[in-house]
Amino acid sequence: MKRLAALTGLAAAVCASASAGAALHPTWCRGTQLKASFAVVPGSAGAGNIVYRLRVANVSGSSCALTGLPRAQLLGKTKRALPTHVVAAHPTMLTSVLVTLAHGQAATADARFSPDVPGPGEGHAGGTCEPRAYWLRVTGPGGGTTLAVVKPPTPVCEHGRLQFDAYTKK
Repeated sequence: MKRLAALTGLAAAVCASASAGAALHPTWCRGTQLKASFAVVPGSAGAGNIVYRLRVANVSGSSCALTGLPRAQLLGKTKRALPTHVVAAHPTMLTSVLVTLAHGQAATADARFSPDVPGPGEGHAGGTCEPRAYWLRVTGPGGGTTLAVVKPPTPVCEHGRLQFDAYTKK
């Protein structure tokens, strides 16, 4: 009987602490809360690859959270969807870290890709592998999207394959 009472008390304490923690946890960032940029990392080009950095800043009045890999879609000059395949840059490493952003704080995620080496069944020698991307549409984990200008605009070969790192706070 004492054991049952102790277990019941322990369960109640765990539930109470879980409820208190949930109340302190920020909501997932919505696209409308974020301002994004997607620009080349200077000096990153080499061996047929380049790195672009996605930076998302919380422009809302309340904290929100991101986690894992960015959800993104490459877009052409007229904002028509282009082939896009987001994959983990380091699939065997940690990709889900909770990043909480207060107003004005930002997170980044780097994407490595080839702008000029066609993948199987794509493009031809001397031509571009895919149409040039001018925009990156980023979907917040809470829904909604924001647009980032791709600086400079670029083709993304291998059918839009972006090898992204997980979000980190910057």
